[in-house]
Amino acid sequence: MDFLPFHRDELAAQALAGQGAGRAPIRPFMPDQHREFFALLPYLFFAVADEQGWPVASVLTGLPGFVQSPDPVTLRIDAIPGAGDPAAAGLAAGRGVGLLGLDLATRRRNRANGHLTAVDPGGLAVRVTQSFGNCAQYIQTRQPVAVAGTPGPVERFDGLDDTARKLVAAADTFFVASRSRPDVGAEGGLDMSHRGGRPGFVGAHGNTLAIPDFRGNRFYNTLGNLLGDPRAGLLFVDFASGDLVQLQGRVEIDGTAGGAPPAGAERLWRVKVERGWRRRGAFPFAWAFGNYAPTTLKTGTW
Repeated sequence: MDFLPFHRDELAAQALAGQGAGRAPIRPFMPDQHREFFALLPYLFFAVADEQGWPVASVLTGLPGFVQSPDPVTLRIDAIPGAGDPAAAGLAAGRGVGLLGLDLATRRRNRANGHLTAVDPGGLAVRVTQSFGNCAQYIQTRQPVAVAGTPGPVERFDGLDDTARKLVAAADTFFVASRSRPDVGAEGGLDMSHRGGRPGFVGAHGNTLAIPDFRGNRFYNTLGNLLGDPRAGLLFVDFASGDLVQLQGRVEIDGTAGGAPPAGAERLWRVKVERGWRRRGAFPFAWAFGNYAPTTLKTGTW
């Protein structure tokens, strides 16, 4: 079959890195194994753009089966963002969306990008235009158990506060929402991606995050998007408390990975955080840590 091409900023990112995947194994529909995988998940990470065009990274939750695929180009998600989620402003029919299905227990992950075709009180419908799998690199395993609870009030802050810095400094996992420039055409859009490393792999200095970019699948989807539009949305999860921290900031790419970065970094992102939200108890799971990915164990920290 014919796969979709990389967009031109992804190709530019590959050229800057001196390597690429050769072709993009991105389909304009979901294969059956992806459709069945999404239906197994109790959570789904997603990216939308807010009213100012900034990417927002967030997550939806439900009982397994809350995501269904009635046909190869459609996902129905029977959930809506919680109260105070900044992603809610980006949900409207016709708007772009990036989806990441990730099973933290097995390290399996698949992505699906497209457009919202319906938004109603019960959930969302997505027309999928890009579907592709990802490797299991840098994914730490965790086993979830659903728990009951009432989310606390949303806390809004500018830059990074001390509590957010502590969470970032202890994180071995986070998620990044990015978007392509509008003029790259149908190959672009919103994208949601995972990043992982040892605890301490993300450095927090004042309101700036220093994030190592480790060797990945050579698609450079996120890096290509950031070359065209440096705005990013980040999501950090406190797996002990269920708290979520969502951040927005502008990214500068340091292609030389200067400044004694963690071992394994091919380049650095420096994210100047402009604003954030803390949603206490918004991720309703208790987690049992499993182990670090073999690729994670080959990397360092600040």
